[in-house]
Amino acid sequence: MDDSLPLVDTLVRPLRDLRISVTDRCNFRCTYCMPAEIFGDRYQFLPRAQILSFEEVERVARAAVALGATKLRITGGEPLLRADLPLLVGKLAAIGGVDDLALTTNAYLLPRHAQALRDAGLHRLTISLDSLDPAVFRAMNGVGLTIESVLQGVEAAEKAGFNSLKFNCVVQRGVNEHTLADLARHFRGTGHVVRFIEFMDVGTLNGWDLAQVVPAAEILERIGSELPLEPVDPNYTGEVARRYRYTDGSGEVGIIASVTQPFCGDCTRARLSAEGELVTCLFASGGRDLKTPLRAGLSDAELRDLIRGVWHERTDRYSELRTSETAARDPRDRIEMYRIGG
Repeated sequence: MDDSLPLVDTLVRPLRDLRISVTDRCNFRCTYCMPAEIFGDRYQFLPRAQILSFEEVERVARAAVALGATKLRITGGEPLLRADLPLLVGKLAAIGGVDDLALTTNAYLLPRHAQALRDAGLHRLTISLDSLDPAVFRAMNGVGLTIESVLQGVEAAEKAGFNSLKFNCVVQRGVNEHTLADLARHFRGTGHVVRFIEFMDVGTLNGWDLAQVVPAAEILERIGSELPLEPVDPNYTGEVARRYRYTDGSGEVGIIASVTQPFCGDCTRARLSAEGELVTCLFASGGRDLKTPLRAGLSDAELRDLIRGVWHERTDRYSELRTSETAARDPRDRIEMYRIGG
């Protein structure tokens, strides 16, 4: 294939972002991702031999960057459970052409790792935080951890020099929608950004129900009625969050509306699962195995050609095609979110 031609899929969407899952394990059991009743003590996660090594991840990342990717994000599961993670951060930070290197975490282990991640070259952190209400937070994380454990991680990140954090809040009807304004208020004026996410039908195990989706318009009204907001232009084409700033100039929030306002047309994201599958949609039923050919001696040029071929054939636009009927009755076994990092 001709590497000189711009890489686009069937809908003329370029490859710009690679999300890299480094583990399928997590120390939380969030109800919308890894419900405790399914992911109990006896659940069998991937053995270490089936997970990509840091060297293999680096090779895939370099190939993706050579094909146009400029943003890399490390995910899980909970990525801080992966031993020696700063070593991978250092490898990825050294790749020429990477403009943005980020990591998504629940922050519980950040007090131990924030400084090492910063020193290794990590640019940004995104922290999953669904509520500041102690009872709601304990219920949603599924293991009874306290909100203080996350706030300690936030403090450690700030001390390490991560001055502009992003917080992701998954909003579920009847669970945490009454706490949204308090979460926004807590981080207003800090330089951090809270992003509120409609509850999505990722995977098949989280009991997704359209009735539990709080639409973006309602999220905006709930926050804006207490903290007046106005819309802001996106930072770049393909930005998933719609931006709103406080009218008093004290910061901004984002709303990710994959269910009610799909943004498939601008999606530039590929995902690499911990076991080495290249996945082209968050709602995909599977991906292309890269691990087997990598371990069979695939050259760098052949790896680029493999990724180019997968992306060139990409047709995904699940969220634009979704209806309440198809989401409820879709027979496919979609990849679970904990395997590809959301």
